[in-house]
Amino acid sequence: MTIRSVVVGLGHYLPARVVPNSEFETTLETSDEWIRSRSGIERRHFAADGETTSDLATKAAQNALDNAGLAANDLDAIIVATSTADLTFPSAATMVQASLGMNRGFAFDVQAVCAGFVYALANANAMILSGQANRIMVIGAETFSRIMDWSDRSTCVLFGDGAGAVILEAQDGAGDKSDRGILSVDLNSDGQHRDILYVDGGVSTQSTGFLRMQGKEVFRHAVEKLAKTATTAMEKAGIANEEVDWIVPHQANIRIIQGTARKLGLSMDNVVVTVQDHGNTSAASIPLALSVGVERGQIKRGDVVVTEAIGGGLAWGAVVLRW
Repeated sequence: MTIRSVVVGLGHYLPARVVPNSEFETTLETSDEWIRSRSGIERRHFAADGETTSDLATKAAQNALDNAGLAANDLDAIIVATSTADLTFPSAATMVQASLGMNRGFAFDVQAVCAGFVYALANANAMILSGQANRIMVIGAETFSRIMDWSDRSTCVLFGDGAGAVILEAQDGAGDKSDRGILSVDLNSDGQHRDILYVDGGVSTQSTGFLRMQGKEVFRHAVEKLAKTATTAMEKAGIANEEVDWIVPHQANIRIIQGTARKLGLSMDNVVVTVQDHGNTSAASIPLALSVGVERGQIKRGDVVVTEAIGGGLAWGAVVLRW
């Protein structure tokens, strides 16, 4: 028998404040039509004053526990993917652990920006396969509204806040692609491209900084690298294009999503799209889209799902799983 990391619960949380594109028209030289045509985004959610990344993560985590019918102490570990943790330390994951009342196991953060959730899934999967843990909560949570330059119309209209969570559990499988759970992982990074997407501040520079992005360069790298990593992960899993039920991509830009689907030879009918409602929520975007996709009745038990993401670093990767 082969051990597989199977999704047994999921949930998400979005802050109450919804910000339509029209809200930016009063402060920036932009319009709803301009934002929609270039990104596909219509609205996003912003965290309230005093509402932190760990707050969003905790609510998504509790919803995932409820969905799975589990208690916090049924978990062995919590991994939070985020670039916007509440504090320099301790980790957001330990804050979530405490907020849930979990007094066992371990918790830590993973930082790979928009690819963070894919990296966190890969870490959780490896720990389950090695026997380090039996059940792990993986959360993507961000408050990117806190690192926006509100005078930069090319970036501040693109991002939103939110959180999504999945619970992975060790289950026996046959060792072939018919198994439920994670079937393959592909991770990549190239630090030579750090200047096209970064935050111009940090702890060692004693500043918070703002997000900076060269949009055309990011787009150029994104479509090529996302299609390649998804193809590599599918090949590792022995999954052909026609066997894929759903692509659940990082929700950054509808043009990137469409371009990647075309390169993979897949229809947009097989893509879960939430970017219009959430904007780019960085590490939260894939788990948010997974949760919404299940809520909509799109993703069903037994479906083959391909997730892929790219973010600052550059860091990118993909995970293939059977739901």
